[in-house]
Amino acid sequence: MHAGPDQLTTDFQQDGIDIRSGRWGEMHIGRYTLPAGTDLSPFFAAMPDGLCAGDHYGIVLEGDMTIPYGDGSEETTRAGELFHWPAGHTGRTEQGVVFVAVTPLAQQTAMEERMAAAAG
Repeated sequence: MHAGPDQLTTDFQQDGIDIRSGRWGEMHIGRYTLPAGTDLSPFFAAMPDGLCAGDHYGIVLEGDMTIPYGDGSEETTRAGELFHWPAGHTGRTEQGVVFVAVTPLAQQTAMEERMAAAAG
């Protein structure tokens, strides 16, 4: 199975943010484009402790992404690097980023449902 970015479902487009995704078997695949200065913390406000509850595996294609964890540690993943960002994190980018992340579908669905319920 394969898809180009234009073949994925557009989940969100606003202010330079472009999030596209697909559901393949038991996995959620997402392609994320975030402009410089994006902080994802507000998106996770409805989650326990304000942190993402998903385990993400993927690659940063352009730019970099800094991942702060609930324990106070953080790491930065740069263009060309593969990653595993375990549950319990947020994210921010200073220069902008494009990355692809694969997340277990059950985790992604649970997060989406919780965020939708909080949004009303």
